[in-house]
Amino acid sequence: MYSFLSYVANNLDDIGKALGQHVMISGVSVLLGIVVAFPAGILLTKNKSLANFVLGVFSVVNTIPSLVLLGVAMIVLGLGFVPAVAVLFLYSLLPIMRNTYTGISNIEEKYIKAAVGMGMSKWQLLLSVQLPLALPAIITGVRLSSIYIISWATLSAFIGAGGLGDLIWSGLQSYNYNMIFAGAVPATLLALLVSFLLSSAEKRATQFSRGRKEVKT
Repeated sequence: MYSFLSYVANNLDDIGKALGQHVMISGVSVLLGIVVAFPAGILLTKNKSLANFVLGVFSVVNTIPSLVLLGVAMIVLGLGFVPAVAVLFLYSLLPIMRNTYTGISNIEEKYIKAAVGMGMSKWQLLLSVQLPLALPAIITGVRLSSIYIISWATLSAFIGAGGLGDLIWSGLQSYNYNMIFAGAVPATLLALLVSFLLSSAEKRATQFSRGRKEVKT
C-alpha cells in the first residue's frame, strides 16, 4: 500500500492527465450517444417492427469485442481520439435508445387517453406526458451507457487515445503493479461516482414521474 501511495504522489501529474483524457473520451462518447439515441428511441416508438430490427442490430454490435471494433476504427480513422470516440459512441447507443423506447412504450394507456381527451397535440403529449413518465427509464439507460463507456474507454489506449488505459497497459508491459493500480483505481472510482450521481438523478426522476401520474389521475 505504501509503495502504491508513494507512486501516486510521485506521478500525480501523469495520473491527472490520464484521468482528464479518460473523462474527455468517455464524456464526448456518451454525449454523442445521447444526442443520437434519445431522439432515435422516441422515433422507434412509432414503428414496433422497425424498433425490433434496429434494437436487434445494435444488440449484435454490442456483442462484437471492443478490440475488434477499435482495430477496424484504427484502419479507417487512424490513431488517437477520433477512432476511440467513434467506437465508444457505437457502444453507447443501445442502452439509451432501448430505455427511451421501452420507457415511452410501457406508459399505461390511461395516461395517454387522459391527455388526448384534454385535447393535447402529439408534441404536447410527448413533452408533457410521455417524456416525464419515461424519464426514470431514460436516465437508467444513460447511467448504464456511462458505466460501460468508462470501463471500455481503458481499451482506447491501444490505439493511442490516451486515458487511464495507458497506465494500465504500460504497467502490464513493465510488470509495474503500482502503475496498473494507478490506472485501474481511478477508472473504478470514476465509474462508481457517475453511477452514484445518475442513480440519485433516477430517484428524483422517479419521484417526479409519480407526481405526474398522480396529477394525471
